[in-house]
Amino acid sequence: MTKIGLEIHCQLTNLESKLFCSCKANYREFEINENICPICMGLPGSLPRLNQDAVKKATMIALALNCSTPEKIAFFRKNYFYPDLPKNFQITQLNIYGDTSVGGSGSIQVGDKKIRITRIQLEEDPGRLIYEGSSSKNQITLVDYNRAGTPLVEIVTEPDFETPKQVREFLNILSDLLENLGVSDPSLEGAMRADANVSIEGGKKVEVKNIGSFHDLEKAVHFEITRQNSLHSRDIEIIQETRHWDDKRKITISARSKEEELDYRYFLEGDIPWIKIGQDVQEQLKLEMPESISSKKERYVSVYDIPPQVADVLSSDKFYSDLFEASHTKDNAKEISNIITTDLMGLVDTREKRETSKITAEHLKDLADSITNGKISRNSAKNALHEIIKTGKSVFQTISDLDLGNVSDESELDKVIQEVVSEESKAVEQAKSNPQTINYLVGKVMQKTQGKADPGLTLQLLKKAIG
Repeated sequence: MTKIGLEIHCQLTNLESKLFCSCKANYREFEINENICPICMGLPGSLPRLNQDAVKKATMIALALNCSTPEKIAFFRKNYFYPDLPKNFQITQLNIYGDTSVGGSGSIQVGDKKIRITRIQLEEDPGRLIYEGSSSKNQITLVDYNRAGTPLVEIVTEPDFETPKQVREFLNILSDLLENLGVSDPSLEGAMRADANVSIEGGKKVEVKNIGSFHDLEKAVHFEITRQNSLHSRDIEIIQETRHWDDKRKITISARSKEEELDYRYFLEGDIPWIKIGQDVQEQLKLEMPESISSKKERYVSVYDIPPQVADVLSSDKFYSDLFEASHTKDNAKEISNIITTDLMGLVDTREKRETSKITAEHLKDLADSITNGKISRNSAKNALHEIIKTGKSVFQTISDLDLGNVSDESELDKVIQEVVSEESKAVEQAKSNPQTINYLVGKVMQKTQGKADPGLTLQLLKKAIG
């Protein structure tokens, strides 16, 4: 039996400063080693000052994951020596005196399996290592400390995963949850990282680190399971160690023996007092939290009669969900959901495309109204949407500029229909005996009008033409 546990690190976003100093939390906008100060560099005499907003956001994550939330939390020093940790210890949390992290035990559902959360802790991110050189012989390691001290939430799970696929599904669900909460942006490079602890029956736990994406994590876990099974089948001992994922060779490589908790020599951080997060604070945070993804999905299905699979896609992505919420009414909700999930998602499917897109809620509303009122066909609406994303012009201006309006003049449309009836005599005879096949003829009319024929009027005139 395979057991897999995860340690997920999520950078908190929408914060002004780092966790223990006034340096900017958004380190990405700075040149290398520009966003640092004596506190995040751990210089002698510097004292940390806790970011209150970071504590609130971390507590929101704990509440969203159904974790127990203690009324008092504490911080500890985790001692280890590494180039990206300038003060040679990390300020983090640990449940030594009972539950003293922002979150205790909780759970999240993945399909029909419940994944248990062990704890959620708030800590500072180390710096970033940069490797230069094409091979191990001439490679050098540089350090950028801009990231040091950035607020980080670590989510530790129990070893409840049995397959790499479950791991991937869990991370996708968690990523959507964090984005929906507005506390983290998983699409940013390095904003969400995960390590995996993998063991097979009879073997020891192996930690796999240095994994850059969810896709690579799934591959790394799969490789590690295969490696351990191979060793076990040959009666070779599986040692407890830390291994790194080699993205180029797609294998895990041994890095060092795995540390035990005692090796880190934890002790209470004396420069930060115990923090009280009372029930009144927790209740207020619950009120400030946005509607959950599951609640949105249920509302979309029950109130707007949107199909469950469409509601699932729409509710799980904050970008599309926000557009839907700002544009829909009860009357046009179904049409807008179709535009978003059928057309828009394919046109702005990356972070870069979203950021440059000029689509607004008003565009979606006007587009849905134009389809409903018969001014434009669904096919023409997609063409209009493609142009609107690039230019930001109004729906009506775009329809006019591209000549996308429906052909609704009866005499003009009747001419096209007569052409189709003449060219498709076999299909006409079939439609007389089987009315459902008339849709083929409707499609031919749409082809001749480049998708601009009014669908309702086309069907009406076709029925009349074929008797």
